[in-house]
Amino acid sequence: MLEDYATGSVPSADGTGIGFRYRGEGPAVVLLHGSMESGLNHIALADALAGAFTVYLPDRRGRGLSGPHAADHGLATEVADLAAVLEHAGAERVFGVSAGGLVALEAARRYPSISKAALYEPALVLADSFYDNSWLPAFDAQIAAGKVPAAMVTSMFAMRLAPAALKLFPRGLLARLTDLMLKGEDKKAGPDEVTMRRLAPTIRHEGVIIGEAKGTEAGYADVAAEVLLLSGGHGLDWLRPGHDALAHTLPHARTIQYPDLDHGGSSDVTKANPKGRPDLVARDLLEFFKA
Repeated sequence: MLEDYATGSVPSADGTGIGFRYRGEGPAVVLLHGSMESGLNHIALADALAGAFTVYLPDRRGRGLSGPHAADHGLATEVADLAAVLEHAGAERVFGVSAGGLVALEAARRYPSISKAALYEPALVLADSFYDNSWLPAFDAQIAAGKVPAAMVTSMFAMRLAPAALKLFPRGLLARLTDLMLKGEDKKAGPDEVTMRRLAPTIRHEGVIIGEAKGTEAGYADVAAEVLLLSGGHGLDWLRPGHDALAHTLPHARTIQYPDLDHGGSSDVTKANPKGRPDLVARDLLEFFKA
């Protein structure tokens, strides 16, 4: 229940305000959401942890309670934002999802004060991955022209988030169907709700940090924190090689896979994420963070 949460804000290194919600008692834990999400997508997970921890749910830049992206936005910016929240909360424990997991991982490398980091399918790709950022100019042009549905389709194919069968459909048709979905959500949304249409421009910044970190897995060999690597049996296949490389590279890592979960396994159940099971993830996080 959102009424159980207080809100706050802390300036990042460049002065941008990073807003967050928090509740609970005990040592602080920061939960960092993934792409096309805000802090509100992990309310159920936070609720499950709040009996043992004070849980912080920051909104990453461009979302909800937080300020805008910087012109030179990159992984260092994201890490600085997270570090500001960690310092404010006095937190040594962090959980991150997908691109947020990549940020949490890099923060654990840069800040020895992080003692435990749990990462759900962190978006680290190897040097030989198909992934690159050649799609960003087209995406940026579509966003600038107000063609949000088309931009979302562009990013969906670039990040291989769509079933292969969708490649058989004309992109114009997919954009029209996406527009209908967005309009349906817009009609039901409150004035301050973090909708997919509002989240869409943030996708380009996810691409920037994923591309920036590509092929850097060896650099995490000196992470001193204990790391719990979580994944779904139906997660994103193109993130699996990076996950496996981290499992071998990180000096204090162990892994858990949830056979029936997908990439949104830790997030709240929504129309866009019907298979979320934050209760399962919370059980393992409680054990990991309490130990």
